[in-house]
Amino acid sequence: MTQVTINQPVTDFEAPATGDKTIKLSDYAGQFVLIYFYPRDNTAGCTQQAQNFRDAHAQFTALNTVILGVSRDSVRSHDRFKAKQELPFDLLADQNEALCQTFEVIKIKPMYGKEVRGIDRSSFLINPDGVLVKQWRKVKVANHCDELLQAIKHFAADKLA
Repeated sequence: MTQVTINQPVTDFEAPATGDKTIKLSDYAGQFVLIYFYPRDNTAGCTQQAQNFRDAHAQFTALNTVILGVSRDSVRSHDRFKAKQELPFDLLADQNEALCQTFEVIKIKPMYGKEVRGIDRSSFLINPDGVLVKQWRKVKVANHCDELLQAIKHFAADKLA
């Protein structure tokens, strides 16, 4: 898979997801797709981020936007996390790191005095035509949902204009 570039179409991909599904990007043609990458299920920051998306889900849906969370955790871990947090959107398991490489989110990060390979918390907005229109890297969880909603409103307004 080729790496993503702003204002270019995102190559169709498929990945195993919660609910024993296989999700393809092309399944969501005609909708905005918000893909967010997070380090790990059931950690404090990732849980808060998922809860923020859960709590704002109706606003995203009203803007014709599908949310997809991605980490390297297994589908089984994702299923438990989704159920525990009552998430109304799917989580994709990227255990082979194909999506992580396509979106260039694997970074060397310090953890407890060591350097480890991990996912750099990032979000990507794909428009209804399948084009990557915005990316956020090194995301801080606080206020990120509001920032995303404002961006989607902006791009939706441009599409209607």
